[in-house]
Amino acid sequence: MLLTTLKNYDILLASGSPRRKQLLSEMGLTFRISTKKVDEKFPPGLSPSETAIFLSELKSKAFRSNELSNNTLLITADTIVSLGKEILGKPKNKAEAREILQKLSGRKHKVITGISLRTKDRMHSFSASTDVYFSKLTDEEINYYITKYQPFDKAGAYGIQEWIGHAAIEKIEGSYFNVMGLPTHRLYKELVSFVENMYS
Repeated sequence: MLLTTLKNYDILLASGSPRRKQLLSEMGLTFRISTKKVDEKFPPGLSPSETAIFLSELKSKAFRSNELSNNTLLITADTIVSLGKEILGKPKNKAEAREILQKLSGRKHKVITGISLRTKDRMHSFSASTDVYFSKLTDEEINYYITKYQPFDKAGAYGIQEWIGHAAIEKIEGSYFNVMGLPTHRLYKELVSFVENMYS
């Protein structure tokens, strides 16, 4: 079983996100957190999924090989929100949050998480995508959400687990947990494959 096998590894989650910490814990994994400051810039011309993977690998490569022991398994992730070809990042202030949510109002967008699994000598990356359908939001609703929840640490200026997810999201197609920041089902499957390949 994967959980038994992974007990042999020192799992590092390179993320300060409390939601990713929660989800990985709920998967039954024992891990510690280690983060590095990364300038999350990406080259133009990448697709949204390529961008998510690029940023995930950027976070992984911030750890030098000599910082990883032989039994270290490093997990990095980056979640982006895309509206068509436009990537909507984390808002810096209320005005930016309001602008982003006005764009999302009444429309479908994609939430894409890129994940990288890395040991001392191997790295494997993948992405998962979820379609999210927003109902129309009034200015009053947008202002209420921003004021009460301060979504400045979230791509797309919202958290699906908060009020806006209950009141304004009509439906999703794909993983709910991916919208929270970690596609747990896909991650479990990829971890199984990654670990099995190390012994094949």
